[in-house]
Amino acid sequence: MDRRREAAGEGWSRRRFVGALGGAATATALAGCGGDGTEPTAQETQEAAPPRRVSPSASPTPSPGTSGPRPLYLGTYTSAEGGGKGIGVAAYDPSSGRIAGRGTITGVPDPSYLAVHPDGGTLYAADEREKGAVTAVRLSDREVLGSRATGGAHTCHLSVHPGGRWLLSADYGSGSVAVHPIGASGALGERTDMVTHGSPAPGPGQQGPHAHQFVSAPDGGHVLAVDLGTDTVYSYRLDAKTGTLTEVAQAHTRAGAGPRHLTFHPGGRHAYLACETDDSVAVCAYDAATGRLAIGSAQSTGAKAATNYPAQFAVTPDGAFAFLANRGDNTLARYAVEADGARLRLLGTVPVHGDFPRQIALAPDGGLLFGANQRSGTVSVFEVDGSGGLRLAGEPYASPVAVCALPL
Repeated sequence: MDRRREAAGEGWSRRRFVGALGGAATATALAGCGGDGTEPTAQETQEAAPPRRVSPSASPTPSPGTSGPRPLYLGTYTSAEGGGKGIGVAAYDPSSGRIAGRGTITGVPDPSYLAVHPDGGTLYAADEREKGAVTAVRLSDREVLGSRATGGAHTCHLSVHPGGRWLLSADYGSGSVAVHPIGASGALGERTDMVTHGSPAPGPGQQGPHAHQFVSAPDGGHVLAVDLGTDTVYSYRLDAKTGTLTEVAQAHTRAGAGPRHLTFHPGGRHAYLACETDDSVAVCAYDAATGRLAIGSAQSTGAKAATNYPAQFAVTPDGAFAFLANRGDNTLARYAVEADGARLRLLGTVPVHGDFPRQIALAPDGGLLFGANQRSGTVSVFEVDGSGGLRLAGEPYASPVAVCALPL
């Protein structure tokens, strides 16, 4: 069912919004959240392309302990100049970090963010278009299982609830979040709920809400939506039987911070928030019993560039270190995590060896870090050592308009 809480105001696309933030850019140097600062094209506003089957050539996802090459999936913008043709398929060596291409899953339009089911059998993509949608792909044979409308605009993020029964998605353009059921085959059903953020009012310089992320707390008891436009993180209780949402709390950043992504510490009691607009980060305390989030004071991203938009945190599996992607500064900030997750201590930054690191992710064992560099169309791979150091593992891998790297 759909439940819209107040009008969302003007629904700027993420491409126009960050184009305005970043100033003029070339058509191939896509701006902040993924575009050239122009109105959506006719191609972008079409319905999601119908799914089609491609030649089976993939094997089921191996377990994390399996030796040999491991799968890597790459998100892109298919409608962008110089963009990809779908979801990039690759493999990486868990020892050396070397990436080898394995083809493309076509039939998925503008798959800008990717997530995998807990059982490793199904991949999900956010179709970032005017009419937002989410798509499921069976990994054993790369068959596209179909797409479902989110009911919003420009779907930019998705995640799978820990129980594996629900897909959560965020629509930047409409400032809405949605829930879809996941069937036994991994395919998606019609959405069970949708909420558009209507309160509080948009922050300074914003014309409406801009939901940027929808993610579960580690215990699965609550789900949290990060909205850049309203400077708010919304906490919801997800009904595990019906897939409906009930808002239980709101946490507000300082005005104009523009929160983008929240990443939990493995301990589950703290999380780290990247704020895009004011170039800051914050440590958050999380109460699993109530779903309430308390956002701490703003901290440095370590960036030296005049203009920088922090994108996303990645936290090592042991919870000892955290890394942050800095777009503009083109660095990765390194933090020591202290006091059982309650404190971040900036250790410094290292060059990302690419342009505009939109997204970062750690390999399941935490030994490698992958950075998707949007403007340079590359994926950088770093070895992570026991002191939180990062060392570039060979030359970056070429991937058209790389906006997401998902190592399995």
